[in-house]
Amino acid sequence: MARAKATILIVDDHVEMARLLADQLGDAGYVPTVAGGGAEAVALVGKQAFDVVITDLRMEEVDGLDVLDAVHAADPTTPVLIMTAFGAIESAVQAIKRGAYHYVTKPFQLDEVLVYVERALDERRVRDDHRALRRWAGERSGFGALLGKSGPMRDLYRLLERVAQSQAPVLIRGESGTGKELVARALHFEGPRRAGAFVAVNCTALPESLLESELFGHVRGAFTGATAARRGLFLEADGGTLLLDEIGDMPASLQAKLLRVLEEGEVRAVGSDVARKVDVRVLAATHQDLEERVRAGAFRSDLYYRLNVVPIAVPPLRERVEDVPVLAEHFFGQARGRNPSSPVARLDAGALAALSRHGWPGNVRELENVVERLVIIGFDDTVQAADVKALLPVAAGSAPLDEAKRALVPLKQLEREYITFVVAQCGGNKTRAAEVLGIDVSTIHRRERETQ
Repeated sequence: MARAKATILIVDDHVEMARLLADQLGDAGYVPTVAGGGAEAVALVGKQAFDVVITDLRMEEVDGLDVLDAVHAADPTTPVLIMTAFGAIESAVQAIKRGAYHYVTKPFQLDEVLVYVERALDERRVRDDHRALRRWAGERSGFGALLGKSGPMRDLYRLLERVAQSQAPVLIRGESGTGKELVARALHFEGPRRAGAFVAVNCTALPESLLESELFGHVRGAFTGATAARRGLFLEADGGTLLLDEIGDMPASLQAKLLRVLEEGEVRAVGSDVARKVDVRVLAATHQDLEERVRAGAFRSDLYYRLNVVPIAVPPLRERVEDVPVLAEHFFGQARGRNPSSPVARLDAGALAALSRHGWPGNVRELENVVERLVIIGFDDTVQAADVKALLPVAAGSAPLDEAKRALVPLKQLEREYITFVVAQCGGNKTRAAEVLGIDVSTIHRRERETQ
């Protein structure tokens, strides 16, 4: 937000002090307005919007807390900076708990006030961008769960608007953590099948025998443990949409059965001789190179062509860095809701900048986890750049791939070093690192044993 357009209301019943501060803020490029007490300020905020309010805490009749309440009643997003004497710091802290942005103790230096005003404006700008983006996405397509205003995301929105109205199979490509399931949900809920069920299954989560039963159902007694009949996910999604996540890991025998369902529009439960018609739009998602798996004989070419009618690529976070602040603010709000006892109240501009500089090998999912961690372990009300850097200690230029540019190394060594790098980026959480890498966690343990 440009200073020349930023309006600031200064409230103090010592009018000369308020005017002095107003003159200084005016010299700094802001547009100040002075209120000679709380009652006058309450009347002003009822008629006019301000970008920032600076108010004395202790005033006769209508005090700073009353002003704070009036400001937030008019606009809850307006930051309010509290001025207080040193002996009233405890009251100022209480004001922060009621929603004040921060406090300064009298006498204060102008530079101190400017720092807080600039931070408040920066953070409000990010939040305004976030709200505008959500309105923009809602007005254009209703894809509210997909956040981003970058060029790649706007291209994705436009493609989804068209594809959502189709009945054709869609193959959603993207790295782990980019939000492929969110894309699938958007296609379902913005399309003609929105009234039907959206059903998702991860093809890597179940062994082959259970996955077949999960997809197509089974009759009672079809196998040991089948004590009751099961409809299967295709029948549950009848009239709606079925997402086959990580389709690249589907066993070969099931690939053939899936192809038959796509071609004939009917499923046969395990142990049954009766086929049932289904009307399901199939979406598939993968982080793998399916073309390479087809060449290697691990994935059927006919199934690949049947699924790849409409390919959609979800961009990795490193290709849409300008979306990081909006995503971070969104995840921060969610994390605050899940951790109400946390003292952390905001991400400052420096923290958002530090998050934007990170490479995010785990994409949006990694960003969400980092923001959650910042809320859980934070001790202060404001997350700053240093707090972010403490959680992301590895500089972008020290990644193994960057080292490989300077010295050629064997592929196996580079693989081990990159696994170690990702584990470190995930705070030592090997299960999370395996998700980022798209491998089983046992592979990480095996590589560690090889280096011992």
